[in-house]
Amino acid sequence: MKKIKYYYNTHSLRYEKLVTPLRVKLLRFFGLLSGLIVSSAIVIYLYNRFFPRPTDIEARRKYEVLKDNYQVINGKVKSMEQQLATLEKRDNEVYRSIFEANPLPDSARAKEIEKKKELEKVNVIDDDELGKQVAQQLNMLSARMAFQFESYTAIEKLINNQEAKLASLPAIQPVSNKQLTRVASGYGMRIDPVYGTPKMHRGLDFTAPQGTPIYATGDGTVKEAGYSDGGYGNHVVINHGYGYQTLYGHMVKVKVRTGQKVDRGEIIGWVGSTGKSTGPHCHYEVFVNGANVNPVYFFSNDLNPEQYDQLLKIAASGSARSFD
Repeated sequence: MKKIKYYYNTHSLRYEKLVTPLRVKLLRFFGLLSGLIVSSAIVIYLYNRFFPRPTDIEARRKYEVLKDNYQVINGKVKSMEQQLATLEKRDNEVYRSIFEANPLPDSARAKEIEKKKELEKVNVIDDDELGKQVAQQLNMLSARMAFQFESYTAIEKLINNQEAKLASLPAIQPVSNKQLTRVASGYGMRIDPVYGTPKMHRGLDFTAPQGTPIYATGDGTVKEAGYSDGGYGNHVVINHGYGYQTLYGHMVKVKVRTGQKVDRGEIIGWVGSTGKSTGPHCHYEVFVNGANVNPVYFFSNDLNPEQYDQLLKIAASGSARSFD
């Protein structure tokens, strides 16, 4: 039986029945319900905190293992990034500079990185933030390594090209001159032997008996071979590629023909005195990118440092009068 409550009304001076408004009843109900919910949440939290389920324990253990593994992987990734950065720096500052190639700008590498996504399959673990970070780092490393591999492939081609270049550069004397006695006139202002006036002598004169072999000083292709009315007489011009050309003048006889490929040390003709010449000799010139340069700096292959130094002095102090 429900208990009825009364209260004393001071205005009517009598006891009246206590009636609770619906609004108050609802507030009390929801207050009690909220208290129950909060209390239940606290109890559940404390229970799970101090009395975790076996599945929770296993999940936490796996998470800790995953976190530890991530730290190890992240450390290795950082180490690989440092090593790759060193390789990229060496690529730009050492390898490419050796072969006179332009360094790769960072923008090129960045562009390639944006294009390459070889490890997109790693992103299957997108739900795991740690896995996403590892995937992103691996994607970046993969792209950088792929681009660096392409760079080293290009450098390998440069190396092969450099071997051909080294074989093509003029690097020996055009006539046999082991005793260093055949350089008669050096590069520079000399007295013209015919007109007796100062004139720029744009090569070296090697005196030798008529018929002495003249050798190609580097691999190349014969550009000109024959007689010239310009003063060189029987002469040969060899295009060595890479911007280098050499000229051999005043031959008694030319052995090669235009378009023929020749190797360094191959006989291309014999010493003579044809054209504007006052005696048997080989007039030798070197051109780099079309500009005439002193040939004395291109005898590195058949002279040791002492001989080369001696030849420099001979060429500098040679006869003031040229042979052509």
